[in-house]
Amino acid sequence: MTKKIVSGRRAKEIIENFSNARVLVVGDMMVDHFIWGKVSRISPEAPVPVVEVKRESFLLGGSANVLHNVIAMGGKVFASGVIGADARGAWLVRELKKMKVETGGIVEEKGRPTTVKTRIVAHSQQMVRYDRESRQPIRTGSIHKIVKYIEKIRKGIGAVIISDYSKGMISEKLLNGVREATAGHQIMTCVDPKQSDFSLYRGFDVITPNHHEAQRALGIEDINGNLVGREIKIRKAVGGLLDRFELKALLITRGEEGMSLYERGGAVTHIPAVAREVFDVTGAGDTTIGVFSLSLAAGASFREAAFLANQAAGIAVGKVGTATVSKEELMRTL
Repeated sequence: MTKKIVSGRRAKEIIENFSNARVLVVGDMMVDHFIWGKVSRISPEAPVPVVEVKRESFLLGGSANVLHNVIAMGGKVFASGVIGADARGAWLVRELKKMKVETGGIVEEKGRPTTVKTRIVAHSQQMVRYDRESRQPIRTGSIHKIVKYIEKIRKGIGAVIISDYSKGMISEKLLNGVREATAGHQIMTCVDPKQSDFSLYRGFDVITPNHHEAQRALGIEDINGNLVGREIKIRKAVGGLLDRFELKALLITRGEEGMSLYERGGAVTHIPAVAREVFDVTGAGDTTIGVFSLSLAAGASFREAAFLANQAAGIAVGKVGTATVSKEELMRTL
C-alpha cells in the first residue's frame, strides 16, 4: 500500500527541496533532561529501585524538538515561544542559535519557569519523570510580541506549526493572532493539538491528533484496531468535523497501526506503521508534525507528506530518548 502513495523518485524530489523550505514553529518550548543510570538493588528505605547515575543530558523538548526535527531534515526554521528568565531558558536559546535557528520570536517572561521534564532512565527503561513548569496562560504582552514577529517574518514562510502541549502558550487569543498574521499568504498551517475541542483550531489547514485525542474529539470510543464495520462511522464523523471547523485534512497517528489521513472531500489514506522495533515513543509526534509540515512547505501533497512523516516516525521510535531523524536516515529508509 505505501509504495503506491509516492514513488521513490518523487520522495527524493520532495526531500531535496527541504533545504528551500521555511517553517515557523509556534508552541510550548521545553527542555528534556535525562538522567541515565543502572539499577542493581532495591532501596532499604522503600520498595523502589536505586538508580546509580552514570551521566545526564539536556535536549530540546516540546515545540523545540519539533523545530529540531525540521532542522535535522535540512529545513530553515523560525522559532516562537515563551521561556523563563532562568538558566534553562538561556541554555535553550543558546542551543537554538548554535543551530542557526531564528530566535526573534522567543519571549522571556520573568516569574515564569522554563518548562523542564526530567526523566530517569535505567537499562533503556524510563523509571520516573518529574516536571518543573507553569501552566498559566502566557501574558497578553507576550502574545502581542509573538504576533508582531509573525507579521515581520511571514514573507517566504511555507508552513506554520502550532505545537500545543497545554503549558499555557496556545490560547484562543494567540491563535486568532496567528490566523490574522497568516491570512492572505500562501502558508500551510498545521496543528499538533492537545485540546479535545477542535473548535479552538478552526480555520487552520491540518490537525494531527493521536488516536486518543481523535477519539475524544470525534466522540468515538475506539478508532484503532480493525476498521471494518466502523470505517463508515469514522469517515462520517471526520467529514463533519472537517466541514464544521473549516479544516482541509485530519492526520490521525495510530501508534503501531500507522496513520490515517482524512481529507476534506472524502479522500482517505491509511498508511501502515514501518517501525521494526519500538524502543521509545518519546517525541515521535514531534517528528511526525515536523516532517509532515516541512514536506508541505517543500511542495508535497497531503498524502505525500503523510507518507514521509510516517517513514520518519518509524525511525524515531526505534531510538531511546527525545530523538530526531536526519535527512540522510530518511533517504536510506526510502
